[in-house]
Amino acid sequence: MNLSEFFHSSFVNRHSSINGMDKPASLYQSSVGQKVLVALTGLFLCTFLVVHLSGNLLLFKQDGGRAFDGYSEFMSTNLGIRFMEFVLAAGFLGHILLGIRVWMYNRRCRPESYVMSRPSQNSSLAARVMFVTGSVVFVFLVVHLKTFFVPSRFAGNIKPSMYRLVSTAFADPVYAGFYLVSLALMGYHLRHGFQSAFQTLGLRPHRRTLIDYVAMIFWLFIPAGFAAMPVYFLWAAHWARAR
Repeated sequence: MNLSEFFHSSFVNRHSSINGMDKPASLYQSSVGQKVLVALTGLFLCTFLVVHLSGNLLLFKQDGGRAFDGYSEFMSTNLGIRFMEFVLAAGFLGHILLGIRVWMYNRRCRPESYVMSRPSQNSSLAARVMFVTGSVVFVFLVVHLKTFFVPSRFAGNIKPSMYRLVSTAFADPVYAGFYLVSLALMGYHLRHGFQSAFQTLGLRPHRRTLIDYVAMIFWLFIPAGFAAMPVYFLWAAHWARAR
């Protein structure tokens, strides 16, 4: 059931209040309503990825990191940006908690084992592993914040150079490898999530549309853009050692 079908069935047939109107909270208390919120928060986080990548492209400017450090300083001191960080944190938290709730609901509705229910005939692999890929992305987010956000915001009076933090972290093959694997799984998560979000909202027909091509930007090109950073700094570190 998509969003338009849900509204039709809910407002015509279900749970009228005293004045004959449905309770607004009924949408959000239902499984479909929770999926709608997961979709909306997910799309909001997709916009953050675009903004985040746009700023990080300054890492490739050949100026010793001055442009990227200036950008990082602006992001850490601007009051509007600091406020949006709280909005972003709420978006991440809401998406994670609602995603877990929807996953648990789906598990309760399908108690049969995968062998008996033949999930490969009813859903794609990307849909079946959304919880797994989402969990990996969550771990990646925690490590990412610990590596870059915490040192830059809680380092005391002397702030480290963000460019140096990034270049040092990505020059480490272990961290770079973890980063690349996490990005690959994030892309897999986004591939299904972006398309299913529009399907949940009733905006994606069964045939291939422009949405499918826009989705490719989020699950392929944006992760590839982030992946270029560790590859670049790994190559730079290797080149420096070889000289």
